[in-house]
Formats: sequence, C-alpha cells, structure tokens
Amino acid sequence: MEVILLERISKLGQMGETVKVRDGFARNYLLPLGKALRANAANKARFESERATLEARNLERKSEAQKVADVLAGKSFIVVRSAGETGQLYGSVAARDVVEILAAEGFTIGRSQVHLNTPIKAIGLHDVAIALHSEVEIKVELNVARSAEEAERQSKGETLTSADAIYGVDEDALRPEDFFDPEADGNAEDEA
Repeated sequence: MEVILLERISKLGQMGETVKVRDGFARNYLLPLGKALRANAANKARFESERATLEARNLERKSEAQKVADVLAGKSFIVVRSAGETGQLYGSVAARDVVEILAAEGFTIGRSQVHLNTPIKAIGLHDVAIALHSEVEIKVELNVARSAEEAERQSKGETLTSADAIYGVDEDALRPEDFFDPEADGNAEDEA
C-alpha cells in the first residue's frame, strides 16, 4: 500500500514523501496513529493544503524534545539491583524500569521511546538510547550496582565483578589458616 507520511519516520522517510509499505503496517500502525494517509488524489490535495500546519506542529514538537534533550543528555542514573558475585543480576533492567527511573527524576518518557534491544542483566555502566522525537535521540547512562556505594565506585572506573573488587580481599593471597583457627580443638563434641 502506498501512503503519504505526515511526519518523519526513521527508516521509512520524511514528511510528505509517498512510500510503499506493507498493508498491515499501514492499517495497524501508520493510519490509526495519524502518521500517514493513503496515497490517493484527494489525500494528496488534503496534505498539500495542510502542509504548513503539519510542518509547524512538527517543528514545535522537535523544539520541545530538544529542550528536554538538552537537560537530559549525558546524565547518569543509579539503579540499585541484587546481583551475584560475578555481577550477574538476579533480575534485569528493562525499558519499563528505565521509564520509572526517569519518571522519579521528573522526566516523562514513554516506554516506546526507550531503545533497549535486550534487558540489562549485569552490573556496570550502560548507555541507553532515548528517542524524544523522530529527529532527536540522546543517550543516558545507567549505573547498575548492588548499592549506592558500589555505584559511586563504578562511576570512578572500578569493575566490581570479582571478590577482590567487592570485598577488598585478594583471593589469591588467602590461605586455609585465614578461614580456620589452627588452635581450635577438633573434639568440641566430646566435651559436651
């Protein structure tokens, strides 16, 4: 099906272009959300008459998104999650969690605007892309850690995926005597 785009859609085209898309994509997404019109003579004339207002509305949305992007770009957010010693999270951090974290900081972002291909499943610093507008995309940093102290250490460049980094103990320097008291009597049960 051929449609006239009413706004820029990434990987598809610019406003005003006539593009050929699959019927289901047009019927289920582009047409119901008002992102496109069927390409026929009446709709082409309608688009040309409304072109100025559509471009003005698009420019207004883009400028609003750019204002938010200027405030949000380059920010780092701390996410505290439970994780094992290897740094593997017991759960994950998904787009829904990113939306909640940004909402707690006062930013209203939709889940579809967060571009996270796979959920975050390990502690560390992760860049997450957020599309505020079809022409405005920014990256924020998520500092996923077990605690606020670990997040601070990670932000300074430490990796916290070994016992040495987590507990401050050199694993290779440990000896059996460090775990067991050699003077302890092994027959503690006999005394009872």
